[in-house]
Amino acid sequence: MNISNLFSDEKVNVGRQVELDIAKALAIIFMIFLHTVMVVQGYNDGLSSTYTFIIGNVLGRPYAAIIFMFCMGVGVVYSRHSQWDLMIKRGITLFLLGILVNVFEFFIPHFLAVALGIDASPFPLEGGLLLFCIDILEFAGLAFVTMGILKKFKVSNKKLIVIAVVLSILGTLLRFTDFGIPVVNLFFGYFFGTKYTAFPLFNWFIFPIAGYVWGQYIIRAKDKGEFFKFWPILLIVAFIYFFVSSKLWRGVFSDDVHFYYFLNTLDAIFGIINAHAVIGLCYWAAKFLPDAIIKAFTILSSNINRIYIAQWFFIPVTIVLITYFAKDLVLTDLVTTIISICMLIISTAAALAYKKLRT
Repeated sequence: MNISNLFSDEKVNVGRQVELDIAKALAIIFMIFLHTVMVVQGYNDGLSSTYTFIIGNVLGRPYAAIIFMFCMGVGVVYSRHSQWDLMIKRGITLFLLGILVNVFEFFIPHFLAVALGIDASPFPLEGGLLLFCIDILEFAGLAFVTMGILKKFKVSNKKLIVIAVVLSILGTLLRFTDFGIPVVNLFFGYFFGTKYTAFPLFNWFIFPIAGYVWGQYIIRAKDKGEFFKFWPILLIVAFIYFFVSSKLWRGVFSDDVHFYYFLNTLDAIFGIINAHAVIGLCYWAAKFLPDAIIKAFTILSSNINRIYIAQWFFIPVTIVLITYFAKDLVLTDLVTTIISICMLIISTAAALAYKKLRT
């Protein structure tokens, strides 16, 4: 099919898109496995280097948060609540939920560990500053507010891309800046990589913008098979880049996680290529998956924010309790995998229960 004939003037692919549901579901699964590994490493770590690399450096990075943020941008295209003022309100809500997650991630397990008389250092508080540490939901909140403002002024797609690229370049140039004052580092950490940052706005804003622009094409694609035609090649190319760059100049697969948190513009470009390829893989896989599996992925996808919040409550508390009550248990690859699966099930159940209470 000629590229000019690939897209319709009208929306074709409306409603839930199974490939997006699968991609988002895999992202939250990989994040839960990653976060379990992160907490386990702070305590009784019997993990192999291979397991840690696959979960911690590969699946938990470009195949998790990047997909999550890219799909967040796509979701704006499909949302019935994409008016600029509603986007800003949603952004503020997500930002506040991010602070709640920081309470779950650091404060509750810290004081629980202190109360039980075990090591609390895996959950630092930094004098309370980590309450306002920027993680994925804080970033999502800032991104929605920024997108809402830009939408208010009817900024074109071309200008959105330029803004996102310029911010990415600034984030690349300013990353690892240390002002020497914790509060100042915390404030500027919302925008570029400092000590208290995981997902700074400048470095990561390019993903929801790319997803937003990309979503305007997928929703009009007459033939999604043709649209995703080159996904296997792009998936391999992106993986090779991630692997080689981490060996040559410490890219997203690097053992230093901050080179992922503060990824540069070239990393981001290949992250976007990878996002397209991963969603293409999910489109292909959906043809062979049974309905029950697809339904499970849809449930995970439609509750992804609730699950994300819940897992940050259950994972740290669970590992602290295991460390206290089962001191002789070595948290091997198998044990950690079992814990991760349990965290996925429990977090999903909690998210669904909360959703039911709200309706």
